[in-house]
Amino acid sequence: MYKILSINPGSTSTKLAIYNDESVQFEHTIRHTIEDLASFETVFDQYAFREKIILSTLASEGINLQDFNAIVGRGGLMRPVESGTYEVCDAMIEDMKTGREHASNLGAILAREISKTIPNCRAFIADPVVVDELQDVARISGLPQFPRRSVFHALNHKAIGRKYAKSIQSSYEKLNLVVVHLGGGISVAAHRKGKVIDTNQALDGFGSFSPERAGTIDAGALINMCFSGEFSKDEIHKLLVGKGGLVAHLGTNDTKEATERVNNGDKHAKLILEAMAYNVGKEIGAMIAALEGNVDAVILTGGIAYNSFIVNYIKNMIAPIANLVVYPGEDEMEALALAGLRILRGEKAKLYAPLH
Repeated sequence: MYKILSINPGSTSTKLAIYNDESVQFEHTIRHTIEDLASFETVFDQYAFREKIILSTLASEGINLQDFNAIVGRGGLMRPVESGTYEVCDAMIEDMKTGREHASNLGAILAREISKTIPNCRAFIADPVVVDELQDVARISGLPQFPRRSVFHALNHKAIGRKYAKSIQSSYEKLNLVVVHLGGGISVAAHRKGKVIDTNQALDGFGSFSPERAGTIDAGALINMCFSGEFSKDEIHKLLVGKGGLVAHLGTNDTKEATERVNNGDKHAKLILEAMAYNVGKEIGAMIAALEGNVDAVILTGGIAYNSFIVNYIKNMIAPIANLVVYPGEDEMEALALAGLRILRGEKAKLYAPLH
């Protein structure tokens, strides 16, 4: 039996899970207050602080570190790579240290630093957000300076694709799927026989607007806003990511709260939630077209997939053209553990080799 620790750093939390082979032994979410993190100049500077709390939490639960065979961290914003499980290395960590800031960048270094203290324990990341399998035609935008980029919820997309395939006694590599991750950010991707050939760039909110992101907006209006002198670069970015979407329209990023407003007769909240679901439906239609209409299933996943108001709206749009399946929530902790387990059982880990 193999023992694996999964680590998923978020902006104000660090999720931990311990698996014995496929079975979960322990799950815990460590919450970090704004005060806890205020003294760190960058997100990457937080790694020693978070490592100490992780080790303290495991010790308080009586968990012996020496029993672990692998530590698997969530992959971050390094350079684009193929899908797979990667052995953590210096070049990977340096890329995440010097690149765009994101809490997921801490996954690799936390996995490596903890594994260093354990004999014969290996450190991995799996299916980071920068997985890039786009077909060439999907990379082209209207300006050569701005090629379309693949940044999406790759870990959950791939895990849900495999789970669905298993449920129908098939394999992910044999199916054509449209997978939709519904969370604080929304990503919609076309999966063709194990490869994500097209997706919206979810990091900056391209595609549908979401609880916190503005989505694709009028470029001309954005240019005017940028040069109006009324906003700084950081303020503009925050409007697009963090203060966009439901936050901009309704003052909340909580779809449950917004739905309660709808149930209490708030017509504006109803319109905005419907608009978000409508935009998701249109993105799904685009990905069905990318797959030339040959789709085995459209899969909704992520936290918002628990919301029946939004799911039913999308279902009404999609049901006439595709089989819709719903897997509410996220399986990221399990996905990390299973990725590590596949390597421990003999699959070869990939070496960090950026595509471009």
